[in-house]
Amino acid sequence: MFYQNILETIGNTPLVKLNKIAEDCPATVLAKIETTNPGNSVKDRMAIKMIEDAEADGRLKPGGTIIEGTSGNTGMGLAIAAVVKGYNCVFVTNDKQSKEKVDMLKAVGAEVIVCPTAVAPDDPRSYYSVSKRLGDEIPNSWYVNQYDNKSNVKAHYESTGPEIWEQTDGKITHFVVGVGTGGTISGVGKYLKEKNPNIKIWGIDTFGSVFKKYHETGEFDQDEIYPYVTEGIGEDILPECVDFDVIDRFEKVTDKDGLIYQRKLAKEEGILVGNSAGSAIKGILQLSDELTENDIVVVLFHDHASRYMGKAFNDDWMKERGYLDQRPRTATDMIANHFELPLLTVKEDEMLSEAFAKMERFNISQLPVVNGDGHFVGSLNDAHLLGLLLKDPSINQQKVGSLMEAPFPMVKSNASVEEVSSMINKECPAVLVKDLSGSVHILTKYDLIGALATQSKV
Repeated sequence: MFYQNILETIGNTPLVKLNKIAEDCPATVLAKIETTNPGNSVKDRMAIKMIEDAEADGRLKPGGTIIEGTSGNTGMGLAIAAVVKGYNCVFVTNDKQSKEKVDMLKAVGAEVIVCPTAVAPDDPRSYYSVSKRLGDEIPNSWYVNQYDNKSNVKAHYESTGPEIWEQTDGKITHFVVGVGTGGTISGVGKYLKEKNPNIKIWGIDTFGSVFKKYHETGEFDQDEIYPYVTEGIGEDILPECVDFDVIDRFEKVTDKDGLIYQRKLAKEEGILVGNSAGSAIKGILQLSDELTENDIVVVLFHDHASRYMGKAFNDDWMKERGYLDQRPRTATDMIANHFELPLLTVKEDEMLSEAFAKMERFNISQLPVVNGDGHFVGSLNDAHLLGLLLKDPSINQQKVGSLMEAPFPMVKSNASVEEVSSMINKECPAVLVKDLSGSVHILTKYDLIGALATQSKV
């Protein structure tokens, strides 16, 4: 058996039990993994549905241009369909989205326009306004408008909802998903509640979005709106695709928690998924007191981790924004700022004058001593040498081996701060660190002081 084209592979995504990350949750938690769609996201489902419905009623004509404002995933679904069906694509996104998303859209032939995030939805520079304007200006074009396009909802009512019902043999008790355009939660929620009105539909929101307060109070509060980092969920508008009557509750998750749990899904479950997936699983854990061992929770994971390698999975990006614990925990952490530098040593048969010159040149206080075979046989430190020089300046012409002290102790790269601190003292100002490749680095008392100072700030 083979498929006629890539679009025929959309849907029928797997349902996978979460184990370690949900071990403290009394319910059975199952993940609907949408990354197996050809565009690696759930948005493929609604993209093809919106295109087919637009073709059927004449809004999208042969050779036309598809225009949409997108965070990346809907654009990918539309672009793949456009390649197969022969359309052009112009996508408008905002500068919050990852570079990987923009690059992937360009890879399938789309033109991408990036707009500022920190503007109001009705600002002419916003990606909502720009995409709508282009839809009016470009000849033979169709502006998709996924936020208000009811084919978005229908796609999930017709495919995602039935799949989940069948995969759980109708035993699902809760459906949880991040809410952006609202198509997924509204379509799946409508289908599942028609099957069993007791099924709870939980939407995951983010701080800076209007959904939760509007659902609970009916008030669209402008003060709730502010920039946030989480991608793919939350809004500063009320899309027509969000059916608030279907949703039982919203739960907000912080940017930091969403990113951390996105990484935890990869490390603890081997599931490489996107930002909204981290928020969704964290939301379930926040609400776990409301679940029982008889509950079966299905959480939908929208997209793939490949969209976020430069952000959530980039340690430097995470640390710059305070999302990663920067407290040094191991010897490797403590020497991170000079890990790539070669280890400076002196040979035991060199003159002390040469060792002094090296210490002065590189502004260092200690040197490991090696023999002809490269083995560590001793050490020099400035405090010890100063005492000797004050007594006898002529030692400058003696060999290193005659005046060196004991070698610095060697530790593994995963040695703890506590283990290292127990070794470094007045008599031993440094330790050597052997990494997994076999390379050796030096960890001085100043590295230890820096590590302890960092811990005290946290």
